[in-house]
Amino acid sequence: MKKRYLNLTKFLILTLLPFSGYAQETNLTQYVKPLIGTAKMGHTFPGATVPFGAVQLSPETDTIPYAVNGQYTGDVYKYCAGYQYDDPTIVGFSHTHFSGTGHSDLGDILVMPTQGKVQLNPGTADRPQDGYRSPYSHDNETAEANYYKVKLDKHNILAELTTSARVGMHRYTFPASDQSHLILDLTSGIYNYDGKNVWTFVRVLNDSTITGFRQTNGWARTRTVYFAIKTSKPFKNYGAKYLDKNVQYKGFWRKFNQEDNFPDLAAHNIKMHLDFDTKEGEQIMMKVALSPVSQKNALENLQAETPNWNFEEVVSKGKADWNKELQKFKVEMLNKEDLVNFYTSVYHANLMPTVYMDVNGEYKGLDQEVHKAEGFTNYTSFSLWDTFRAFHPWLNLVDPKRNADMVASMMAHQQQSALNMLPIWSHYANENWCMSGYHSVSVVVDAIKKGVYKGDAEAALNACVQTATVRRYEGIGDYMDLGYVPDDRNGTSVSNTLEYAYDDWCIAQLAEKLGKTEIATEFNKRAQNWKNLYDERIGFMRPKDSKGVFREKFDVLDTHGQGFIEGNTWNYSLYVPHQPMELMETMGGQKRFENYLDSLFTMHLPDKYFEKTEDITREGIIGNYVHGNEPSHHVAYLYNMTNSPWKAQERVRQIIRNQYHNGPAGLGGNDDCGQMSAWYLFSSLGFYPVAPGETMYWLGSPLVKSAEIQLENGKTLKVIAKNQSEKNVYVSKVLWNGKELLGYKISHDDISKGGELQFVMSSKKRKG
Repeated sequence: MKKRYLNLTKFLILTLLPFSGYAQETNLTQYVKPLIGTAKMGHTFPGATVPFGAVQLSPETDTIPYAVNGQYTGDVYKYCAGYQYDDPTIVGFSHTHFSGTGHSDLGDILVMPTQGKVQLNPGTADRPQDGYRSPYSHDNETAEANYYKVKLDKHNILAELTTSARVGMHRYTFPASDQSHLILDLTSGIYNYDGKNVWTFVRVLNDSTITGFRQTNGWARTRTVYFAIKTSKPFKNYGAKYLDKNVQYKGFWRKFNQEDNFPDLAAHNIKMHLDFDTKEGEQIMMKVALSPVSQKNALENLQAETPNWNFEEVVSKGKADWNKELQKFKVEMLNKEDLVNFYTSVYHANLMPTVYMDVNGEYKGLDQEVHKAEGFTNYTSFSLWDTFRAFHPWLNLVDPKRNADMVASMMAHQQQSALNMLPIWSHYANENWCMSGYHSVSVVVDAIKKGVYKGDAEAALNACVQTATVRRYEGIGDYMDLGYVPDDRNGTSVSNTLEYAYDDWCIAQLAEKLGKTEIATEFNKRAQNWKNLYDERIGFMRPKDSKGVFREKFDVLDTHGQGFIEGNTWNYSLYVPHQPMELMETMGGQKRFENYLDSLFTMHLPDKYFEKTEDITREGIIGNYVHGNEPSHHVAYLYNMTNSPWKAQERVRQIIRNQYHNGPAGLGGNDDCGQMSAWYLFSSLGFYPVAPGETMYWLGSPLVKSAEIQLENGKTLKVIAKNQSEKNVYVSKVLWNGKELLGYKISHDDISKGGELQFVMSSKKRKG
């Protein structure tokens, strides 16, 4: 009786206690909310995937084309991830997605369960009855790590999705009908347009197995996805429809009715239906395996990763994979909302890049030949303009083996490139040349300097130098000759110059490490090129033509047509992360620099300066500081060089509270393949890599009350924020292993060996 009384008392105490904000549970996926960022400009997807998995099985909510009659369709931008939270219908479930990007592709092999008359047209959002799409309600939608569920209201069908690394598994619960179908749409895609499908091929091997491929010409111009499909129940019939325009010569295939149970299908555009009889509540499952190489490899991937039909087992294994990543971090936060943001950020920072090789190690290279990854896992989809800043440095700290494999993948890319260049923005055996700079250089150098990449450092340096000297690439020839990219020859001349200068500094760092004096001298000189575009008369970076004359008509607040990409000169003038002290002196010293930063965060930016910018809304801006675009991500930490370092702490905490929330609209801009999330994670822990390639982190204001990070080397990094609260955003003292740390920096070498980083928090500003 006494024991029962004690247990009851313990239960009552626990239930009455306030939330502790401490994540000590083994199932940390409960704090992952994949719907965060699925509204407005976050461009995340809510569907099922495993960490860095090749399959991202997720719903599409509309079919807006990239262009109509040759004209760009602006609304398509909302669908970079295929899903928008506010849409009322679901079109289907496809197997490949980008997370948080500002441009898109993919959306391969869309599947949709239906009943009744076969409909191969998706219909429209306002008339879903005209096609195979279905209305749905968020009340009947569940999005978790590696599990997605939704009720499709049109025919009362329950859809459930899960994945392994290379296989998407579907489970559909049907009402009774002799007209149940699985629609297989090989024409559907994200950022779709007439002619995007180069070719599709389907072979029906038996009444439950299909293989094929889809080749597209989009952002990646020669992207081919091979697939293998199995159904848990034989289909009683199947059919296809070709949507090709008139072809002048078709040979003699007209001898067959290729639309009815014909097993050998080939055309630019194919849609299929698989037909079943179903009992009330009957479940039909489908497995879709992908391969970059062949149908045979797709079948091998399917058998290796999902040999049976145990849906719950696949869900459970995927959740275990996620928990393995999440359990590297044991954090105590101020509230549950912060725990959700922290672990969802870890989740979003483990989605891309994605594995790009089959279970046998084969993948298609940039040269369109089949290669085998020897000694590393090959990855694809490198959004380097975004991710060099914090995402790859984050991996160098918490997942170094994986980042080493990513560097090895970049080196393989360079060896297969016809231009012998490291990747700019690559995916699926293609280089799409998106954004500026050659920031793979930053990733490679940072990984070598931090001891993460163990490959041939001299070969890496040569690859960096080769990449930085391809004169035909976006103004590099002029940059090498003039010391800047001229405005009359390039529309993003200033941002290109600034980003090249930083990358060149990275090359110089590696050259110095390897004792290559001549290369170091050359690239240290190039690293100073930012000075050539600073106009001291106005105090900003400014476009200059090939004759050395600054542009006369110049708007310092405008993002468009002023020589920059995704930013105005107020933000980009601070983009000299490698030489910030020199920048501060150039801009007039500490006081003037501090005033500049103050103005950036407090001024008002009129709507006209961003209302035509696709990826930024008012929510992503603080003053004129644009957190939703990456070039400013280091800016708050620059206060550490001034007489008011407490402002760095204040601004970092302000950005965290302003730009990251629970809920579908919880991100202030594109998550950009984990970069926004990596910024949050670093900043929540109290430090940030202002200049990757430098092995120092700059200190800010931690959000955590405490954190334990299990490092790959077996060591533990502890972060403690003493006196942490909403009001105590300022840091009065920092201790590393009990010794006071001065200078607002800490080295990677120190924290990567484990230890305790303690911040003493206060509501009072510490001067100096």
